[in-house]
Amino acid sequence: MSIIKKLASQTAIYGLSSIFGRFLNYLLVPLYTYYFSAAEYGVVSEFYAYAGFFSVLLLFGFETGYFRFRDKAQLKHDVAYSTALMFVLLINLLFLGIIVIANNQLSASLNYSTHPEYVLCFTVILTLDAMASIPFARLRAENKAFLFAGIKIIEILITVLLSLFFIVYCPKELASHPESWVKDLYKPETGITYIFLANLIASAFKFIVLFPQLLGLRWGFDRALFRKMLRYSLPMVVIGFAGIINEMLDRALLKYLLPYDLKTNMQMLGIYSACYKLSILMTLFIQAFRFAAEPFFFAYADKDDAKEVYAKVLKYFVIFCVFIFLLVTLFIDFFKYFLGEEFRSGLSAVPILLMANLCLGIYVNLSIWYKLTDKTLLGSWVSIAGALITVGLNIWWIPLLGYMGSAWATLVCYFFMTLVSYLLGRHYYPVMYDLKRILGYIGLGIGLFCVQEHIPQYFSWQKPWEISGLLLATYLLVVILFEKSYKSQAII
Repeated sequence: MSIIKKLASQTAIYGLSSIFGRFLNYLLVPLYTYYFSAAEYGVVSEFYAYAGFFSVLLLFGFETGYFRFRDKAQLKHDVAYSTALMFVLLINLLFLGIIVIANNQLSASLNYSTHPEYVLCFTVILTLDAMASIPFARLRAENKAFLFAGIKIIEILITVLLSLFFIVYCPKELASHPESWVKDLYKPETGITYIFLANLIASAFKFIVLFPQLLGLRWGFDRALFRKMLRYSLPMVVIGFAGIINEMLDRALLKYLLPYDLKTNMQMLGIYSACYKLSILMTLFIQAFRFAAEPFFFAYADKDDAKEVYAKVLKYFVIFCVFIFLLVTLFIDFFKYFLGEEFRSGLSAVPILLMANLCLGIYVNLSIWYKLTDKTLLGSWVSIAGALITVGLNIWWIPLLGYMGSAWATLVCYFFMTLVSYLLGRHYYPVMYDLKRILGYIGLGIGLFCVQEHIPQYFSWQKPWEISGLLLATYLLVVILFEKSYKSQAII
């Protein structure tokens, strides 16, 4: 249990940056949805969807490759770091140059010919974030979680403060004082560009803070090591790209596949994307866990009790994720106020997206089988199959079901990937997960959600939040009782 506590503490530290930082960022959702229309927010969502795809392509899987070969280089200095960093810097500088040259044509092809600054801003953001990823990976590998968390939090604080400055303060200042000093900084017609600009400045700050990490370039470029890293990492690109397809493709396709005019399609995209944000608590926990778990899984792989620990990790992970699912779905009448009124029509997609993210988190745990056995190519086929399901179901269901089709497609995809990954893991790296309790807790969570959906009408003497609180307490009580009752039972 001590090693699990250590993983939990690392997850908590990374979660500090993710949960606190993303919570600050999450506060931007009501800001955007109250100050901008659904169509305008749809534009922002579309570009963030594209950013997800390029963030994978521009890193080439070398973040995970660095973790894999960092301790295997057997050299005096961290040559794996300098080798990975040189390659990522080169790729991103080439990408930036190409987009700058082709910006006008690319903007026109996306129907943003009057706003080429959208593409340019996001390109710079992408390159800065990708080039910072390897230095961040080094901080994680060296267990410098507090430094990692601090930089992340400050970056998000800058984004939030600049967003408030441009979107809230400047318009009010100009309205009351037309000759104010902000008139040279703020132009009302710029609109959502200020969202991109705030992100760009924050990303530039992060890169400047991490600039001393670039001194690692002096350790040189090892060609033999690079070839090994490339062979290992390229399948991770496929896995990552397929993962982004599963996570982001729906928001890229809604604009083109919804059966309405372009303006209405962008409104629907904005509504769906805003409601997707209500699954943020689940996403934050999974991200924090992934930051801590990836180096942990690699470092602990040679221990005699590794598989037993991995099994326990998954069980406790599921317990917490189901708690998050119930917290959001049972108290959705509270969380809905984080969105502008125009966006609340999409709340029915939130439980589906939360359950989809729960499946994704389980898949993250199960994926150790191909990472620890160097079967990344085989693992990539699982992701490719999931991506094909995502593409096919979105093309089929979006015209029929609208954005609800995208939500269901996401759930089906992640469930499929989880199931296949579990079956493959049983063959290549068998871990005896406690399936009875894992599936039991998930089933309990779904059951309590269904009760909350149907039973309140029979308890009119109670307030809805009291029923929700009772159901959430029921889940916690059942978990505590079962964990105490079966504490000494061996994992099956």
